[in-house]
Amino acid sequence: MSIIVSQITKLYGQQKAVDGISFELQKGGIAGFLGPNGAGKSTTMKIITGYLPPSEGQASVCGFDVAKHPMEVRRRVGYLPEANPLYPDMYVREFLEFMAGMHRLGRQTGPRIREMIGLTGLGPEQHKKIGALSKGYKQRVGLAQALLHNPEVLILDEPTSGLDPNQLAEIRALIKSLGEDKTVMLSTHIMQEVEAMCSRVIIINKGRIIADDAISALQQGGGAYIQVQFSEEVPAGELEQLPGVTRAVAAEGHVWRLYTGEPETVRKNLLQFSLNNNRNILSLHSNSQSLEAVFRELTN
Repeated sequence: MSIIVSQITKLYGQQKAVDGISFELQKGGIAGFLGPNGAGKSTTMKIITGYLPPSEGQASVCGFDVAKHPMEVRRRVGYLPEANPLYPDMYVREFLEFMAGMHRLGRQTGPRIREMIGLTGLGPEQHKKIGALSKGYKQRVGLAQALLHNPEVLILDEPTSGLDPNQLAEIRALIKSLGEDKTVMLSTHIMQEVEAMCSRVIIINKGRIIADDAISALQQGGGAYIQVQFSEEVPAGELEQLPGVTRAVAAEGHVWRLYTGEPETVRKNLLQFSLNNNRNILSLHSNSQSLEAVFRELTN
């Protein structure tokens, strides 16, 4: 496991910012870490990256205990905090060179800086002072420094804050590509971003994890079904044999409700079934909720 969090609690005086949470993240994937303001998201991220010690519990990154081996953890983690602390009087390239020195990149400094400037789209702004940049470009600088040392784990707290729609699409594509061979933990309030980039969602509220599952499972819930209408009668047995279908219930007008926990799998199998058996599909839809609706329901 790339990240293991076990019974982590963080106290600020008598207040529990994080209350005994546990989860694990594997390499290769993007997990959305969601919750209302004050739920404990940023505190948890700071504990994983070694910026805050837990009051109780343990966290490890790539096999290294955060409390016992903080430097080993930081070598393997790229962190973009919500506040995105930068040096406004430094030039973009100067700042990245400074960060490369902190990571002791040596001869790799020049090539890595050029690569990060290209990846994050900082080319036109690379010779400007950071203080003169727009908020969107400052976010790009923060993302570039998080990626500079090629970390195995990325912790991104509101990475798309301040980006315009064009910038947002570019950074979204970059984060998705990074999730193919790194472990990415992403916090954001923009549900469309989570639906576009993440395969798994962890929702925290009042310091406790209240949901941890694939997005499709959260959206579908226990009574999920796909409703399909055929142009002619179809035997129930044929539909119940489709992979992913747990139960088929008939309705009027050659309409069927196919109950499933794997809606995308069933959709694909239905289309293939239609082609293979010459069964014409007139309509097809599911009862899934938006992630935003699920979030509101769980956190309210």
